[in-house]
Amino acid sequence: MTIQADQETIIVEAFINGQNVKSLSQEAKENPTNPTEIVGYFPVTTKEQAVEAIEAAAGAFKTWKQTPIDERIMMMRKAIEKIRTAENEIVHLLSREHGKPLYDAHGEIYVSLMWMEFACNEAKSALQEEIKEHENGKTILSYDPIGVVAAISPWNYPIALSTIKIAPALLAGNTIVLKPSPYAPLAAAKVAEIIASEFPAGVINVVHGDADVGVELTSNPLVTKIAFTGGTATAKHIIKAASETIKDMTLELGGNDAAIFLESFDVHDERAMRRIVISNFLTAGQICMIAKRVYVHRSIYDEFVEKYIEAANRWIRIGDPFDSNTTVGPVNNLKQKNYVLGLVEDAQKRGAKVIPLGQILDQKLFEQGYYLQPTLVLGCDVHDPIVVEEQFGPTVPILPFDDEEQVIHLHNESIYGLTSSVWGKEEDAISVARQLEAGTTMINTAAVQGLDVRFPFGGVKQSGIGREYGVEGIRTYTEKHVINVPKTLDLPYIPE
Repeated sequence: MTIQADQETIIVEAFINGQNVKSLSQEAKENPTNPTEIVGYFPVTTKEQAVEAIEAAAGAFKTWKQTPIDERIMMMRKAIEKIRTAENEIVHLLSREHGKPLYDAHGEIYVSLMWMEFACNEAKSALQEEIKEHENGKTILSYDPIGVVAAISPWNYPIALSTIKIAPALLAGNTIVLKPSPYAPLAAAKVAEIIASEFPAGVINVVHGDADVGVELTSNPLVTKIAFTGGTATAKHIIKAASETIKDMTLELGGNDAAIFLESFDVHDERAMRRIVISNFLTAGQICMIAKRVYVHRSIYDEFVEKYIEAANRWIRIGDPFDSNTTVGPVNNLKQKNYVLGLVEDAQKRGAKVIPLGQILDQKLFEQGYYLQPTLVLGCDVHDPIVVEEQFGPTVPILPFDDEEQVIHLHNESIYGLTSSVWGKEEDAISVARQLEAGTTMINTAAVQGLDVRFPFGGVKQSGIGREYGVEGIRTYTEKHVINVPKTLDLPYIPE
């Protein structure tokens, strides 16, 4: 996994049992700002190499699980400091391969380190065994490591959504095989390399590749837990692959998160309008927990749209990720660009009005990269594809509603339930929030702006299984082991 860099090209290798491993073939990672530029190359790991990585992790687990928690925490803290030292290098690499503006890439590192530090601070108490003396005797509850974790991370937040798995898994005494997304493998591999440098061989392994590798990770009997962040459709294949060996799973999946603006919302609150614009278009709309559909009470709808457009045009500046004036960069890949374009074109065919937002800083650059100008879509039907499907790109529909009962129904009829937000007077907003089917509901903010790593995060319905972040996000990488020591060994109702 050593990264070799010259002025132009990054070369990443797989990392198995503490060693860099070459593959017979490699795939190129293009630059989304300029698709003709190759940022770097990553290996296409073979199925046999994936098996080798899993076996290395299984072998290392036998001794790693015995390592005292204080030593695990010490190693992770050293890794955190190394990541912090290398932050600028990592940020530039992430921006090049992904298209995130620099401030956004720094933000991803910020969230990653914040979580890793929280996990280090809380791991010892979270994993401490509990001993309870009671009238029936004594019960010991321990949090034991599960074993080999297959961690599969997506391309939109490749570092944060890798470290969200790596840190708690290792602190809990597990070993791990990480597979980053082929759409953003370079920076994630760099960070994994830094962390691995502080841990014994085999504890962290990194593989790259296609479906064959993914199937091996999710079906191999030596893998005892799967930690996946990505699309719901992919998760269904993972569940099927894992069913033969009944693996523990944490799945953080897609969301079609709604933002609900009540009649009590102040449309003249410029800071609030800026927050919702950012909640729609941060990372070019490519965040699972971003606000993807907006419902506004009809009494304030017209003025809301007017103020929203004003706020969007002030904040959105589409350009080179390395330009400090840029707030929205390109989307990550051509497939995603075409998907979002298709949803917008479909909405137009159905009679919707599409309003371009923001300013393009460099028209020539815009035309050669995977850029999309953010758009506002008005006049949609509540069941149009752009409303009910997850766009995962820089477009958002705004729809009016007449009463709380109606908008709660529109929110809850979705197959998804990751996050949501309610905007208005706090008492009114909380009352509505309590009736929404979602893993997290934020009040008067949304998306990353309302994220708190101290509390569990995950979805309901087809937005996922299990929780990450918080103490629960540490314990999800353990098995609860109950040891009962009864005071009376003979049961009174069983005859001698």
